[in-house]
Amino acid sequence: MTESELLTHWASARWHIIVSQIAPTILLGATVWMLTAGLADAELPVRLAAAGILLASGILGAAAQIAAANEGSAIVTELRALPARSALGERIVATSRGIEIVRVVGPAIFVLVFVALLWALFL
Repeated sequence: MTESELLTHWASARWHIIVSQIAPTILLGATVWMLTAGLADAELPVRLAAAGILLASGILGAAAQIAAANEGSAIVTELRALPARSALGERIVATSRGIEIVRVVGPAIFVLVFVALLWALFL
């Protein structure tokens, strides 16, 4: 692949990471708001449904983030193999450690927030 094609793929992977964070973040925020409005006192099926929606959204968001991070990692590998790179290509290679944040830290934060919300919903 040419550097131009790799940079296009990089931009696409980065966009997928950003978009995959939007729905889970909105749902988590909405759940916190609903907890202050009495969701924790709702009947058990309603609380189970809320937990299920959060879990499904989080799993799908994490899967999309991990897949995009894996693609980003492959793009960096390809960029490194090029005989010459532009300044942008060099910057992407230099900051590629950030891919691990997307792959590990983002999903870990979701798990911690999800556990805290389960605690608020059921305890």
